[in-house]
Amino acid sequence: MASIHPTAIVESGAELGENVTIGPYATIGAHVRIGEGTSIGAHTVVEGHTTIGRDNRIFQFASIGAMPQDKKYAGEPTELIIGDGNTIREFCTLNTGTVQDGGVTRLGDDNWIMAYVHIAHDCRLGSHIIIANATQLGGHVHLGDWVFLGGLSGVHQFVRVGAHAMTGFQTRLSQDLPPFVTAAGNPAEAQGINAEGLKRRGYTPERIAQVKQMHRTLYRKGLTLAAGIAEIGAMKGASAEGDADVELMLGFLGDASRGIVR
Repeated sequence: MASIHPTAIVESGAELGENVTIGPYATIGAHVRIGEGTSIGAHTVVEGHTTIGRDNRIFQFASIGAMPQDKKYAGEPTELIIGDGNTIREFCTLNTGTVQDGGVTRLGDDNWIMAYVHIAHDCRLGSHIIIANATQLGGHVHLGDWVFLGGLSGVHQFVRVGAHAMTGFQTRLSQDLPPFVTAAGNPAEAQGINAEGLKRRGYTPERIAQVKQMHRTLYRKGLTLAAGIAEIGAMKGASAEGDADVELMLGFLGDASRGIVR
């Protein structure tokens, strides 16, 4: 059974899985579903049409599932969906989606979200992401798997960040950041690739070398974006693992409607 502190408010209709813990003075809304083993910290508010998976840790004073901060929102029953095994620290704010973009804000699995992070309406976050303190995501932002965002970074609405990309402290992203690329500054400038992160994930030296080659093609040869995409496409065929990385890069660049960080 769930463990609910006597001072917590759990509205009728909320669904709590086995071994869920609800801390002091927390409030759980009527349309909330919380999966087995998840803990909700003191004074946290979970509201709206919010679904939270298994084994998440949500710390005190977080705001989960509040309505989007979008003046077009007219009370539609939009959603926030959180996967499994996430850590969401103090004073984080995660809003539901809007009907203008599918109506869902989504967070994957095994993400580490530090204090004071804002995840706005219609954001789509993958898995194994780290977002450092006080980073702010505008609406409709998409983050791929294994992204790392440095503290106090700001991501403009509709920006996409590719898998394995990384930003430094206080980075401002107003254009898409391709997979594997590290960026820093205000505005952001590309610095290199996230080689250390790739090593930690088991990438071979040969595979990392091909990622570096893609980076040189985009950032060191003075090519137009179209010419860079064509040259990266010609890298296919060296290895199955390398081909997956090339496909990841090509797919991302092909959808870069805002332009990319250069």
